[in-house]
Amino acid sequence: MRLLLVEDHTELAEWVSKALVQAGYAVDVMHRGDHADHALLTQPYDLVVLDLSLPGLDGLEVLRRLRGRDATRTTPVIILTARGATEDRVKGLNLGADDYLPKPFELTELEARIKALLRRAGNLVPTVKIGRLEFDLNSRLATVEGKPLSLTPRELAVLEALIARQGRPLAREALFEKVFSFDEEARPEAIEIYVHRLRKKLEGSGAVVTTLRGLGYLIGEAGGD
Repeated sequence: MRLLLVEDHTELAEWVSKALVQAGYAVDVMHRGDHADHALLTQPYDLVVLDLSLPGLDGLEVLRRLRGRDATRTTPVIILTARGATEDRVKGLNLGADDYLPKPFELTELEARIKALLRRAGNLVPTVKIGRLEFDLNSRLATVEGKPLSLTPRELAVLEALIARQGRPLAREALFEKVFSFDEEARPEAIEIYVHRLRKKLEGSGAVVTTLRGLGYLIGEAGGD
Protein backbone atom coordinates (compact mmCIF):
# COMPACT_ATOMS: atom_id res chain seq x y z
CA MET A 1 0.00 0.00 0.00
CA ARG A 2 1.33 3.45 -0.92
CA LEU A 3 0.64 6.38 1.38
CA LEU A 4 1.21 10.12 1.09
CA LEU A 5 2.23 11.88 4.30
CA VAL A 6 1.92 15.67 4.17
CA GLU A 7 3.52 17.27 7.22
CA ASP A 8 5.67 20.43 7.42
CA HIS A 9 7.31 19.49 10.73
CA THR A 10 10.31 17.58 9.38
CA GLU A 11 11.17 15.66 12.54
CA LEU A 12 7.58 14.52 13.04
CA ALA A 13 7.29 13.57 9.37
CA GLU A 14 10.49 11.53 9.57
CA TRP A 15 9.34 9.76 12.74
CA VAL A 16 5.94 8.85 11.33
CA SER A 17 7.35 7.89 7.93
CA LYS A 18 9.95 5.52 9.39
CA ALA A 19 7.32 3.79 11.50
CA LEU A 20 4.95 3.34 8.56
CA VAL A 21 7.73 2.04 6.30
CA GLN A 22 8.69 -0.43 9.01
CA ALA A 23 5.04 -1.51 9.09
CA GLY A 24 5.27 -2.40 5.41
CA TYR A 25 3.87 0.70 3.68
CA ALA A 26 5.52 2.67 0.89
CA VAL A 27 5.46 6.30 2.02
CA ASP A 28 6.00 9.52 0.09
CA VAL A 29 6.59 12.57 2.29
CA MET A 30 5.73 16.14 1.29
CA HIS A 31 6.38 19.18 3.46
CA ARG A 32 4.41 21.71 1.38
CA GLY A 33 0.78 21.79 0.33
CA ASP A 34 1.51 22.74 -3.27
CA HIS A 35 3.96 19.85 -3.59
CA ALA A 36 1.35 17.49 -2.17
CA ASP A 37 -1.25 18.77 -4.63
CA HIS A 38 1.12 18.08 -7.52
CA ALA A 39 1.88 14.58 -6.22
CA LEU A 40 -1.84 13.82 -5.97
CA LEU A 41 -2.26 14.96 -9.56
CA THR A 42 0.40 12.59 -10.86
CA GLN A 43 0.34 9.57 -8.53
CA PRO A 44 -2.49 7.39 -7.17
CA TYR A 45 -2.33 6.79 -3.42
CA ASP A 46 -4.13 4.29 -1.23
CA LEU A 47 -4.40 6.83 1.61
CA VAL A 48 -3.35 10.38 2.51
CA VAL A 49 -2.30 11.63 5.96
CA LEU A 50 -2.73 15.39 5.73
CA ASP A 51 -1.69 18.19 8.07
CA LEU A 52 -3.72 21.42 7.84
CA SER A 53 -1.12 24.11 8.55
CA LEU A 54 1.12 23.86 5.50
CA PRO A 55 3.27 26.30 3.50
CA GLY A 56 2.51 26.81 -0.18
CA LEU A 57 -1.08 25.63 0.05
CA ASP A 58 -3.29 25.10 3.08
CA GLY A 59 -4.22 21.52 3.89
CA LEU A 60 -7.93 22.25 3.52
CA GLU A 61 -7.29 23.54 0.00
CA VAL A 62 -5.27 20.42 -0.84
CA LEU A 63 -8.24 18.35 0.35
CA ARG A 64 -10.75 20.47 -1.57
CA ARG A 65 -8.78 20.06 -4.81
CA LEU A 66 -8.37 16.32 -4.27
CA ARG A 67 -12.08 15.79 -3.73
CA GLY A 68 -12.83 17.99 -6.75
CA ARG A 69 -10.87 15.55 -8.90
CA ASP A 70 -11.81 12.42 -6.93
CA ALA A 71 -15.58 12.56 -7.30
CA THR A 72 -16.12 9.03 -6.00
CA ARG A 73 -14.02 9.72 -2.87
CA THR A 74 -11.97 6.60 -3.36
CA THR A 75 -8.83 7.98 -1.67
CA PRO A 76 -9.16 7.93 2.14
CA VAL A 77 -7.83 11.03 3.93
CA ILE A 78 -6.88 11.39 7.59
CA ILE A 79 -6.46 14.95 8.84
CA LEU A 80 -3.51 15.29 11.21
CA THR A 81 -3.51 18.64 12.94
CA ALA A 82 -2.56 20.54 16.07
CA ARG A 83 -5.42 22.98 15.53
CA GLY A 84 -7.72 22.83 18.52
CA ALA A 85 -10.69 24.59 16.95
CA THR A 86 -13.62 22.30 16.28
CA GLU A 87 -14.44 24.48 13.27
CA ASP A 88 -11.30 23.37 11.40
CA ARG A 89 -12.08 19.70 11.96
CA VAL A 90 -15.67 20.19 10.84
CA LYS A 91 -14.46 21.98 7.69
CA GLY A 92 -12.15 19.09 6.91
CA LEU A 93 -14.87 16.49 7.36
CA ASN A 94 -17.29 18.54 5.29
CA LEU A 95 -14.71 18.78 2.51
CA GLY A 96 -14.46 14.99 2.43
CA ALA A 97 -11.91 13.90 5.03
CA ASP A 98 -12.61 10.42 6.36
CA ASP A 99 -11.07 10.84 9.81
CA TYR A 100 -8.99 13.22 11.91
CA LEU A 101 -6.38 12.79 14.60
CA PRO A 102 -5.29 15.75 16.77
CA LYS A 103 -1.65 16.26 17.76
CA PRO A 104 -0.05 15.02 19.89
CA PHE A 105 -1.06 11.48 19.02
CA GLU A 106 0.00 7.90 19.62
CA LEU A 107 1.56 6.26 16.60
CA THR A 108 -0.31 3.04 17.32
CA GLU A 109 -3.61 4.92 17.04
CA LEU A 110 -2.62 6.43 13.69
CA GLU A 111 -1.65 2.99 12.37
CA ALA A 112 -4.96 1.52 13.59
CA ARG A 113 -6.95 4.25 11.85
CA ILE A 114 -4.97 3.77 8.65
CA LYS A 115 -5.69 0.04 8.69
CA ALA A 116 -9.40 0.64 9.31
CA LEU A 117 -9.73 3.14 6.45
CA LEU A 118 -7.77 0.97 4.01
CA ARG A 119 -9.94 -2.00 4.90
CA ARG A 120 -13.11 0.04 4.46
CA ALA A 121 -11.93 1.52 1.15
CA GLY A 122 -11.17 -1.93 -0.21
CA ASN A 123 -14.52 -3.38 0.94
CA LEU A 124 -12.58 -6.35 2.28
CA VAL A 125 -13.61 -8.82 4.96
CA PRO A 126 -11.40 -8.80 8.11
CA THR A 127 -9.68 -12.09 7.21
CA VAL A 128 -8.81 -13.36 3.74
CA LYS A 129 -8.19 -17.08 3.25
CA ILE A 130 -6.34 -18.54 0.27
CA GLY A 131 -5.58 -22.22 0.64
CA ARG A 132 -4.06 -22.59 4.11
CA LEU A 133 -2.90 -18.99 4.11
CA GLU A 134 -4.86 -16.53 6.23
CA PHE A 135 -4.28 -12.79 6.15
CA ASP A 136 -5.76 -10.66 8.93
CA LEU A 137 -6.44 -7.19 7.54
CA ASN A 138 -6.64 -5.67 11.02
CA SER A 139 -3.28 -6.87 12.32
CA ARG A 140 -1.74 -7.31 8.83
CA LEU A 141 -0.55 -10.71 10.00
CA ALA A 142 -0.15 -13.63 7.60
CA THR A 143 -0.39 -17.15 9.01
CA VAL A 144 -0.31 -20.66 7.59
CA GLU A 145 -2.29 -23.15 9.66
CA GLY A 146 -2.09 -20.75 12.59
CA LYS A 147 1.68 -20.24 12.40
CA PRO A 148 2.92 -16.69 11.59
CA LEU A 149 4.56 -16.30 8.18
CA SER A 150 7.85 -14.44 8.55
CA LEU A 151 7.79 -11.59 6.03
CA THR A 152 9.97 -8.53 5.56
CA PRO A 153 8.13 -5.17 5.28
CA ARG A 154 8.48 -5.25 1.47
CA GLU A 155 7.27 -8.84 1.20
CA LEU A 156 4.32 -7.91 3.40
CA ALA A 157 3.57 -4.93 1.15
CA VAL A 158 3.59 -7.18 -1.94
CA LEU A 159 1.29 -9.73 -0.30
CA GLU A 160 -1.11 -7.05 0.94
CA ALA A 161 -1.31 -5.38 -2.48
CA LEU A 162 -1.99 -8.69 -4.22
CA ILE A 163 -4.65 -9.69 -1.69
CA ALA A 164 -6.36 -6.33 -2.12
CA ARG A 165 -6.67 -7.22 -5.82
CA GLN A 166 -7.59 -10.87 -5.24
CA GLY A 167 -9.14 -12.33 -8.35
CA ARG A 168 -7.72 -9.58 -10.56
CA PRO A 169 -4.15 -9.27 -11.89
CA LEU A 170 -1.97 -6.39 -10.68
CA ALA A 171 0.45 -4.95 -13.25
CA ARG A 172 4.13 -4.97 -12.32
CA GLU A 173 4.36 -1.18 -12.51
CA ALA A 174 1.28 -0.77 -10.30
CA LEU A 175 2.69 -3.21 -7.74
CA PHE A 176 6.01 -1.37 -7.82
CA GLU A 177 4.26 1.92 -7.05
CA LYS A 178 2.58 0.38 -4.00
CA VAL A 179 5.85 -0.97 -2.60
CA PHE A 180 8.42 1.73 -3.38
CA SER A 181 8.26 5.46 -2.60
CA PHE A 182 9.42 8.40 -4.75
CA ASP A 183 12.80 8.84 -3.08
CA GLU A 184 13.93 5.24 -3.42
CA GLU A 185 16.30 4.45 -6.26
CA ALA A 186 14.76 1.37 -7.80
CA ARG A 187 13.32 0.26 -11.12
CA PRO A 188 10.05 -1.65 -11.66
CA GLU A 189 12.11 -4.78 -12.37
CA ALA A 190 13.12 -4.79 -8.69
CA ILE A 191 9.63 -5.92 -7.73
CA GLU A 192 10.40 -9.32 -9.26
CA ILE A 193 12.90 -9.97 -6.45
CA TYR A 194 10.24 -9.53 -3.77
CA VAL A 195 7.65 -11.53 -5.69
CA HIS A 196 10.18 -14.36 -5.97
CA ARG A 197 10.93 -14.24 -2.23
CA LEU A 198 7.22 -14.19 -1.41
CA ARG A 199 6.61 -17.19 -3.63
CA LYS A 200 9.30 -19.14 -1.76
CA LYS A 201 7.71 -18.32 1.59
CA LEU A 202 4.25 -19.31 0.35
CA GLU A 203 5.39 -22.78 -0.71
CA GLY A 204 3.23 -25.40 0.94
CA SER A 205 0.57 -22.86 1.96
CA GLY A 206 -1.80 -23.61 -0.89
CA ALA A 207 -1.51 -19.98 -2.06
CA VAL A 208 0.48 -19.14 -5.17
CA VAL A 209 1.47 -15.97 -7.00
CA THR A 210 1.07 -16.44 -10.74
CA THR A 211 2.59 -14.29 -13.47
CA LEU A 212 0.12 -13.53 -16.26
CA ARG A 213 2.07 -12.43 -19.30
CA GLY A 214 1.20 -8.86 -20.23
CA LEU A 215 -1.16 -8.47 -17.26
CA GLY A 216 0.96 -8.76 -14.12
CA TYR A 217 0.69 -10.85 -10.96
CA LEU A 218 -2.27 -12.70 -9.49
CA ILE A 219 -2.58 -14.43 -6.11
CA GLY A 220 -4.86 -17.42 -5.82
CA GLU A 221 -5.26 -20.96 -4.55
CA ALA A 222 -2.92 -23.59 -5.93
CA GLY A 223 -4.68 -25.63 -8.56
CA GLY A 224 -7.52 -23.10 -8.82
CA ASP A 225 -8.87 -21.74 -12.07
